[in-house]
Amino acid sequence: MAIAKAERLMNLALCLLGTRRPLTKRELRSSIEAYIEANSDDSFNRMFERDKDDLRELGLVIATVDAIDGEVGYLARRDSNRLPPITLDAEEAAALGLAAKIWQQARLAGAASGALQKLRAAGMPLAAEGEEYDDRQPHSALEPRIPAHEAAFEPLMLACRDRRPVVFDYRKANAARPEQRQVEPWILECWRGHWYVAGWDRDRKAERVFRLSRITGKVRSRQGAFTAPVPDHVTVRETVESWAGETATGTARIKLRADHGYPLRSRALSVRDLGDGWDELEIPNGHGLDAWLVEFGPDVVVLEPAELRADVIDRLRAVAKG
Repeated sequence: MAIAKAERLMNLALCLLGTRRPLTKRELRSSIEAYIEANSDDSFNRMFERDKDDLRELGLVIATVDAIDGEVGYLARRDSNRLPPITLDAEEAAALGLAAKIWQQARLAGAASGALQKLRAAGMPLAAEGEEYDDRQPHSALEPRIPAHEAAFEPLMLACRDRRPVVFDYRKANAARPEQRQVEPWILECWRGHWYVAGWDRDRKAERVFRLSRITGKVRSRQGAFTAPVPDHVTVRETVESWAGETATGTARIKLRADHGYPLRSRALSVRDLGDGWDELEIPNGHGLDAWLVEFGPDVVVLEPAELRADVIDRLRAVAKG
């Protein structure tokens, strides 16, 4: 059915682009096979209106004019459907391709696909999903991916775009139960494969960062404008980086089971073999490190500092209590 619809849209577009005068619905119905096979006038009308809207969504400019016999006619003038020159460098094109892969995991997949189709039509070197780049172009065997599986991703992304306050239940790593948060979301950022939203916490009257995987239930929009000013993009990124544990304020020593915890090993300042299947690592210590270490479960033991060890134990106990 998808192929049949694509063929029908293509035929309609070719008819509208190829005509020198407006074509009426009656003429279009008699020219396109799928329309000829429509069971009734109502079925054809619904199909035609949907197809016309789909083509316009894809960027085709369809003019509605009065035909010679007084009926409404349609045509797509070529001069109105030529894309202006688009210039993107290699980095910009790569960024668009990566962004499209994020949208493909959300409801915006259709819009992302349509946008890429328009760019390819203008000559942009973007590969389609499942399509390889030209062998003559340099490329890596590794394909970057940024997953966006959390249900909160899309509503928060739309709320950030539209500057709408939201309410959601949030469970901290060391808490037994979630708490309701009223937030003015500013931006979504991805660190270490996890998505975070930064914004203004209305109840605490302070800037906060929330990890999307800890949001429980639905994200609900609220009426009204933001009450706090939105900082510039760079400042918010630095805040997320700090809360996500990327900014180190010291070092920590941990025991890590051999052949485990490769993300920790990649950040290690030093590694020492302790024997018995364990290594000792010195790693940067910053805000959020305790939450990250908990994810490795029994493969990690914190040696020092004592505060970090206590925080990790508290989080593990909270998880055990459910």
